[in-house]
Amino acid sequence: MHFVYILESLRNGKHYTGRTSKSVEARLREHNGGANKWTRANRPFKLLHIEEFDTLAEAATREKFLKSGAGRKIRDQLVDD
Repeated sequence: MHFVYILESLRNGKHYTGRTSKSVEARLREHNGGANKWTRANRPFKLLHIEEFDTLAEAATREKFLKSGAGRKIRDQLVDD
């Protein structure tokens, strides 16, 4: 299984969209632990949304869309519900 997830920074309200084949909870712990430069500077995070996919290609396509201009509008609707 592959997952696309949306996090929200508790520090500044910014969103982070990512994908993983790990458990999303484990990936959230990594982000909150400073796993990459952007999330280190904007942590801590809370999990807002998860989508599950059978293939890496499907997850990558969805992640890319959610990071696009039109996709950000959809992302905002997903997390505002």
